[in-house]
This record gives sequence, C-alpha cells and structure tokens, in this order.
Amino acid sequence: MTLVQLIILAVVQGLAELLPVSSSAHVIVAEKLLGLDPSSPQMTLVLVMLHTGTMFAVIAYFWNAWRNTYFESESQTRSFVVNAVWATFLTMLIGYPTIMLIQKMAWKGAPASQIEDLFGRLDIVGAALFAAGVIIIAAGLKEVRQRVSAAADVARNPELNLRQAGWIGAIQGLCLPFRGFSRSGATISTGLLAGASRIRTERFSFALAVILTPPVVGRELLRLLKASHVAAAAGHPIDLHSVLLRALLGAVFAFLAGLLALKWLSNWLENGRWYLFGIYCLVASAVVLYLHHLGY
Repeated sequence: MTLVQLIILAVVQGLAELLPVSSSAHVIVAEKLLGLDPSSPQMTLVLVMLHTGTMFAVIAYFWNAWRNTYFESESQTRSFVVNAVWATFLTMLIGYPTIMLIQKMAWKGAPASQIEDLFGRLDIVGAALFAAGVIIIAAGLKEVRQRVSAAADVARNPELNLRQAGWIGAIQGLCLPFRGFSRSGATISTGLLAGASRIRTERFSFALAVILTPPVVGRELLRLLKASHVAAAAGHPIDLHSVLLRALLGAVFAFLAGLLALKWLSNWLENGRWYLFGIYCLVASAVVLYLHHLGY
C-alpha cells in the first residue's frame, strides 16, 4: 500500500465515519478499487486504526457536549455509566456469539482468513448497506411524522433510559459481524425508534464507539501477530514494522480528515432529514452489488 492509497482511505474514512452510511463499507470498496485486499490481516488492522483516528476526532469535537451532558453532576455521570455499561454488555453478548455462529455456519473448519473473506465480500456488504438503509428510513419517517424541533425533542426526552440504551447496545452487537451495516446509522435509528431524541442518541452512539474501539484494535493486533507467525513459518514473513507504521499514519490522516468533516457536516447531521441517509445507503447498496457483479 502506497502513501497516496493510505491518504485516500483515510479521507474516505474521515468523511464516512461521521455519517450513518457505514465507513467500513466505503473503505472496503475503496480498497477493492485500489487493488488492495480488505480481508488481509494487514488491511483489517489499517481499517481499525482508521476508525481509531476518527475516534480521537470524535472525542476532540464532542468533548464539551459530553461534559455538559454526562459529567455536570453526579447523577448525570451515574446514569451515563449505567447506560454505557448495559449497552456495551449487550453488544458483547450479542456481537461475539453472532460472529462465532457465522464462522461455524459459513465454512465448517475453514481457516480464519477465509472467514474474513466472507465478511469482506461486496455482496454481503451490499446487503448490509440495504438493511441499514431500511432501518434509517423507518426512523427518519417517524421523525418526519413527529415534526418536533431539535430543542423541543431534547426537552421532551432529556436523557436516555435503560431500555433505550439496551436496544442501542443490542443493535450495535448485530453491527459487529457485518461491514456495511452502519453502526452509527443503526444505533441512532434504533434510539429514534425507541423514542429517544436524535441529539441525545447521537452523542451516546459516538460515546459507545469510543468504548468499543480499543478492544477491537486489540483483537486485530492479535490477528496480525498470529498471521505473522504463520507467514514466517511458511517462509513469507510479514514486515510488522511497516504495517504498524502505515496503520499509525492512517490513524493520523483519518483524525485530521475526521475533524474537518465534523466541522463541515455536524450541523447538517443534527438538523438534516434523517431518512435521506437511508436513501443514500440504498443507492450505495445497489452500487456495491453492481461492483460485486463486475468481479470486485
């Protein structure tokens, strides 16, 4: 992977991460078009580190809002911690068993590399984008029917309750195995369908992403190390230093792209019509499926 390719992927990640359109799907398609292998341990680590870069951009941008929403009083902090722990527990409870179930059902006895090939296939990415689009449109149409201003919505729904946080965590668990099933789109839409305000749900969804990213990075590092041992035994060692350097550079580029995108898109994200993101996902699904048909 060249530096130019890495910058392209970082810009795609930075723009797409902050919108409910699945940054993973966009980066995977970009990798395919650039002739890269999205399922290789090196590229999955780069993908996760791109997410890490935008995670730091999200922290930098939303910190004041999180401080006012979650840390102004002891009761606010306690409520956030309880909701976040409950949502993350449900994410793990649903997400990782789902991954293992898919692994056992897809190709019995297949090596891990083939399982990653399954998750990176464009036909599955396209189907996941379609599913995300349907959920986003359903939530967006409900929001349009209510016709409540953002300020009134927050006043009416001052904070998430345990039931709403649980639904958000559960749907986040279903997002883990499927690249293309937009995590932010699915979780925010689920919060809207559960009766939460969009602004509160957006802040909570991005906070959950910050909690989820470190274990995912750790998982991909372990996978890369295992692949490195296998490759070394086969006489084709992986240059771990080069891979890690590119992954870190990708995180820096994604951080910068993410900050620029947040400043540009945040107002539209909070005040734009939510169902338009769903329509975009449906169109993107058709494009991805066509690319799969062409052999990508």
